[in-house]
Amino acid sequence: MTTPLSRRTLLAGAGALAAAPARAAPLPAPLQAVLDYAQSQNTTGFLVVRDRKTLVERNWPPPADAAQFRATLAYETTADGALLEDVASQQKSFVAVLVAIAIDKGLVDVEKPVSDYVGAGWSRAAPDQERAIRVIHLLTMASGLTEALTWAAPAGSTFLYNTPAYAVTKRVLAAAAGQPLETLSTAWLTGPAGMNDTAWRKRPAAMADVGNPTGLVTSPRDTARFGQLVLDGGRAADGRRIVSEAGLKALFARTATNPAYGRLWWLNGSAVTLRPRALRTEGPLIPAAPADLVAALGALDRKLYVVPSRRLIVVRMGQAAPDKDFDQQLWLRLAKALG
Repeated sequence: MTTPLSRRTLLAGAGALAAAPARAAPLPAPLQAVLDYAQSQNTTGFLVVRDRKTLVERNWPPPADAAQFRATLAYETTADGALLEDVASQQKSFVAVLVAIAIDKGLVDVEKPVSDYVGAGWSRAAPDQERAIRVIHLLTMASGLTEALTWAAPAGSTFLYNTPAYAVTKRVLAAAAGQPLETLSTAWLTGPAGMNDTAWRKRPAAMADVGNPTGLVTSPRDTARFGQLVLDGGRAADGRRIVSEAGLKALFARTATNPAYGRLWWLNGSAVTLRPRALRTEGPLIPAAPADLVAALGALDRKLYVVPSRRLIVVRMGQAAPDKDFDQQLWLRLAKALG
């Protein structure tokens, strides 16, 4: 069972994000160019925060022809006019932080076999092949399994972006904590971080074939609060420790099978990038972006970019951008606007 997501107004000051600038106030031309580009790309929510100051915050309703999007990924509207959305694979980075918290609590050891937590037979691999798959392999997309959870390669030997295998990580968390995912998410993360419009929801039947039956539904502001947690080294806005600095740092360590990937987070600045569907490209994830950028990315161009060196958070929600070079083109404009 999943917890219903309320339409509560965001708590004033939660996450220590400053109020958005008045809509009537003109933006500097380069920043307006960023906003204009974002709006032109089927965006429903766009937020830029630097040094805790909200530089840009805009929300737009999806167009009239977005019936499928509304039916599968869009939910209520918050009091500030933002659409609550299932942020697709951005949830992976959220779960990565939950795993780091579970490690801090002594509940999870990533070097243990997955079957130690969820029992044998969770995959379609042979018993000895399955036993070799450790929790760290789920976190780094190196399980060696296909999306049908059949064996394809030795665990730890290759990168395969695999949502059904990742989804087992949520079962690991619930089993290790002895409580449902939504309960521990609220107690460990969304509650302390002030993410009051974020919760797990059972996905509609139209999304049943993705191998991951629950979606993380959230708002742009809550996504920015999650980014702020990363910038603040694992502390909530009130100073409470949510996840250890060491646990957070481990999420962003480059992996041997894909230097552009950590533990369910995408990493910029690598010489080679392995993308979903085994697409290999030379160079970093986003050439125009700062090398220390880390990202929680989801289908339909859901973006959470966090840049520690710039104390910068950028959030983009909505439908798929028509520009297939969206990441690069957005960052070319952001670089010009922000310096």
